[in-house]
Amino acid sequence: MIFAQNTPNNAGVAIYGDYMDFEKLYEALHTVLGDEDEFVECEAARIRVLAFCYDIRHALMGDREIEFIDNGIDEEKKKRMSLLTPEKNVYFKIYVLWPEMLFVTIALNEFLELYAQKLAKTKYSNSLFTENKVIWDSSIAQVRMLQAAVAGCLKQTVSENVYARMLNIMNGRYVFVDRYITQYLDILNNRFLRMKKENRVKNLSNIAKRIVERGPEYRELETELMEEAKKYNCSVNDLRLDLDFPEEIEW
Repeated sequence: MIFAQNTPNNAGVAIYGDYMDFEKLYEALHTVLGDEDEFVECEAARIRVLAFCYDIRHALMGDREIEFIDNGIDEEKKKRMSLLTPEKNVYFKIYVLWPEMLFVTIALNEFLELYAQKLAKTKYSNSLFTENKVIWDSSIAQVRMLQAAVAGCLKQTVSENVYARMLNIMNGRYVFVDRYITQYLDILNNRFLRMKKENRVKNLSNIAKRIVERGPEYRELETELMEEAKKYNCSVNDLRLDLDFPEEIEW
């Protein structure tokens, strides 16, 4: 089962899962995200979620951390069941910065809606699927499980009032990530890393608000990047900011 924990220095979220958990989540995310040219207006957001998928893939390849988690088997059970088996299971672990994870969680709401609309137009539209509700779809269930894990981690990390406020911000009726200037997330990630450990949790609600509201700072960056893209005759998505990220993150 996928679960998430706040990292020791409050820098981000550690996402845990065994091999099957990560494999199913990886496949589900790719299914929900659609093909490259399918949800064009959300392409920048899609790339950020694919970066999350990249870490999952590398965890499955053995390029990320692992932890041994109790599996409920103890000596008494082994004797009663005549088993010779480990008492812990191997869980893979990946790290995601808090601003990045908040954005991915928000973006997945929109991709789930787009995916549900796509399903509603298939041959199943008169049976399991309707335009506004999709039931019994495994990909949606897997993605919702990830979102629930992040929400559970948030609940354990911030106060009850802040948690309720953040859920309202992130799940607002008019929260969309189409045409999002995702370079803004790089600014938020960089700024968040430079905060003191004790200040990071205090700023999570503000980070979520900045991501969703697209305020003056976001609009100024959007204008600058659009001008640069026009100047170099390229897509805004191809531009990168010159930010000084630390070589190693003390999670």
